[in-house]
Amino acid sequence: MSTLFETLGGEAAVNAAVDIFYKRVLSDSYVVRFFEGTDMTKQAAKQKAFLTMAFGGPNNYSGKDMRDGHKHLVKMGLNDSHFEHILAHLRSTLAELGVGADLITQVIDVANTTRDDVLDR
Repeated sequence: MSTLFETLGGEAAVNAAVDIFYKRVLSDSYVVRFFEGTDMTKQAAKQKAFLTMAFGGPNNYSGKDMRDGHKHLVKMGLNDSHFEHILAHLRSTLAELGVGADLITQVIDVANTTRDDVLDR
């Protein structure tokens, strides 16, 4: 049985999705403040490694855990509404890349497993 990583198209698909995703996120005035001062090249690389691992691909993720990596953002006011905005960008990105609705649902389900850690609760 294939992993979600393989079904989505592997490394090339994850890389393309992350690049489009961050273009969307950085143009969203509701969430862009959480990325001010962030080295987006490093951020994209960490996100690619994290999603690859989360979707069942090779585990090369060496970043902070979700709770530690986002605590400073929670102090800035990061909450469920921001998390939902990010999920909406993820959905749109995947749809733009031609990913089917069933796979998008699986990806969003995986992303939602990080919600409590990202929001430090």
